[in-house]
Amino acid sequence: MWRYLLAWLPLVLIAIANGVFREKYFANRLRELQAHQASTVTLLILFGIYIWLVVRIWKPESAQQAFFIGLIWLVLTVAFEFLFGHFVAGHSWGRLLNDYNILAGRVWILILIWVAMAPFVFYQLSK
Repeated sequence: MWRYLLAWLPLVLIAIANGVFREKYFANRLRELQAHQASTVTLLILFGIYIWLVVRIWKPESAQQAFFIGLIWLVLTVAFEFLFGHFVAGHSWGRLLNDYNILAGRVWILILIWVAMAPFVFYQLSK
């Protein structure tokens, strides 16, 4: 399981790179909500490619393990988002929670669902 914990770290780097891309490209061309939504789509794709590679290289031993990997990555992602976002980036808790407001068009929750489910999905597809 250690390799899967370490395999989570590049997800952070991918997300940061995607955020930089959002600010450099989408933010100058789209409204804030549209930039958020567009960058969510690009991140879903980038995470999908990366997670597919991880599952292909280090195939989980079972569907249960693949599901567990996704749950661990979900917990790590949420912890990183809130701890880094609040204590390092200085965002308020309210601002961080705002990205979960699907009724306002905020679709960040799709990233969390994908991080949790992708290892299992790609494991099943590789059978």
